[in-house]
Amino acid sequence: MELLLSETPLFQGIQEAEISALLQCLAAQKRSYRKGDVIFSEGTVTESLGIVLSGMALISFCDAWGNHSILGNVAPGTVFAEVYACIPGEPLRISVSAAEDTTVLFLNVRRVLSTCTNACPFHTRLVRNLLTVCAQKSFQLSQRIAHTSFKSIRGRLMSYFSECAKASGSNRFQIPYNRQQLADYLGVDRSAMSSELSKIQRDGLICYQRNEFLLKSPEEFQAL
Repeated sequence: MELLLSETPLFQGIQEAEISALLQCLAAQKRSYRKGDVIFSEGTVTESLGIVLSGMALISFCDAWGNHSILGNVAPGTVFAEVYACIPGEPLRISVSAAEDTTVLFLNVRRVLSTCTNACPFHTRLVRNLLTVCAQKSFQLSQRIAHTSFKSIRGRLMSYFSECAKASGSNRFQIPYNRQQLADYLGVDRSAMSSELSKIQRDGLICYQRNEFLLKSPEEFQAL
């Protein structure tokens, strides 16, 4: 089921009726992708940002030696490729693919940043929202840098799990990645990471089943 655009950060504070009029100004296009489909390829140029309406997309990077890393996931309501769309002619240094069946709404950024001929009073709100989205993306990137600053696999895992627990407000949480995707996100070998996860669980620091994790409480940590 697709979410309402008024529920997304980009259209926050704008009513559905206003959004319908605004989409015509922004040359909006909706497209559907099957699991595994490439949405944006590295090296391409785009003038449009994407908003995931349903499903999930992954942002990945591949270096000159073919090493693959996942930079993040794009959940429903989340914007992607906005930075590249805002820089005319800048080729993408990343790839975006569908992690599952996914529907995306594309908006022309040049039209977002320019006042439309209808002088929509809510257009300014949209630009402010886009700036907020860009700032949040920068924050998320800094979080990944913080996780990967740890030399050990355990350090990277526990840093990421700590962030997830804080974000969910609970020591029990779910992560959006499978094991290979988590390894790519943290920049570690999957087999070594899986082995370390088992060790961390044996040490009594976490419990997990598939994508659901439970961290020990601070009091339980102190008792170890």
